Amino acid sequence: MDRVLLVDDEKRMLDLLEIFLKKENYFCTKAGCADEALNCMKEDSFSLILLDVDMPEINGWSLCKRIRNFSDIPIIMVTGYADHADVVKGLRLGADDYITKPFNREVLLARMDAVLRRTQPKKEIEIHGLFWSEDCFKLTYGKRPIKLTPKEFSLLGHLMKHPNQVFSREQLISVLWGYTSVTDERTVDSHVQNIRDKVGKSGFPIDAHFKTIWGIGYQWVNV
Repeated sequence: MDRVLLVDDEKRMLDLLEIFLKKENYFCTKAGCADEALNCMKEDSFSLILLDVDMPEINGWSLCKRIRNFSDIPIIMVTGYADHADVVKGLRLGADDYITKPFNREVLLARMDAVLRRTQPKKEIEIHGLFWSEDCFKLTYGKRPIKLTPKEFSLLGHLMKHPNQVFSREQLISVLWGYTSVTDERTVDSHVQNIRDKVGKSGFPIDAHFKTIWGIGYQWVNV
């Protein structure tokens, strides 16, 4: 069952969405403001966020931008702002889709299904003989196992799932250690060095794929 975070300052809208989505086998958590939504994300994981724009103090634009600093969770903006400029703004800030109020329930459901299909994380990745499997917690090269710690395994997998995307050390800490973690950025560097050493010893050309972007962070490149 996919877990959906509903963010809207209108209680009636939250209740209506929850009733509708529960019938479609979604598990819903409701948040009435940006701070409440961020707290929910600290305590639980979600498959999708339905986000209103017109909220007091921190609006949906700002919340979407803030979430994108530490998470790639799919976001659909559900709002009364219907101008083309608003749609473009939402998508450029990181939303995966945009639907205006009032909306057709079946259209919303179809868009949610489409976004979830499109953003479903890969469980297995194979690059030139290097095989990463999340379900089996296995990394091999040429069918020979490479032993990584859980955090090293997750860090490598996260980069391999997002080829060519550059992640700052701060972003990697948020994703792998948690939004409120006090982990030092040097810990990320240490894990990266361990990954390079262990994978490199297997014979895989790790330096051709695992790149350091000086002054920013790290990137996986499929060449």
